[in-house]
Amino acid sequence: MTAYAIAHLQEATPHPEIAEYMERIGATLEPYGGRFLVHGTQHEVKEGSWPGHVVVIGFPGIDEARNWWDSPAYQEIAPLRSRHIEGDIVLVAGVPEDYDAAATSKAMRESLPAE
Repeated sequence: MTAYAIAHLQEATPHPEIAEYMERIGATLEPYGGRFLVHGTQHEVKEGSWPGHVVVIGFPGIDEARNWWDSPAYQEIAPLRSRHIEGDIVLVAGVPEDYDAAATSKAMRESLPAE
């Protein structure tokens, strides 16, 4: 099942280390089947506040996403970004293709206390 690395990164002043990070990250993704799905594009806020940038990287599964994050190759370059850009990053498994939110809602309703 597909998994994702999702980053909400704050605005940053351009820096040579950020450029180096961006030049090198692709090679860290390749062994784990990772690829950018969202990067360097504008986003449209519909609710709340979301300053900064959104990055989404897709992986074949959550194990690949975790293995990429923990890999020596990625950990070597991560400080090039983290020294200059603050943000939040999560790894999350996707849902199966046949996922049905209504079925999830039904199970949730069944678990609620009787009124």
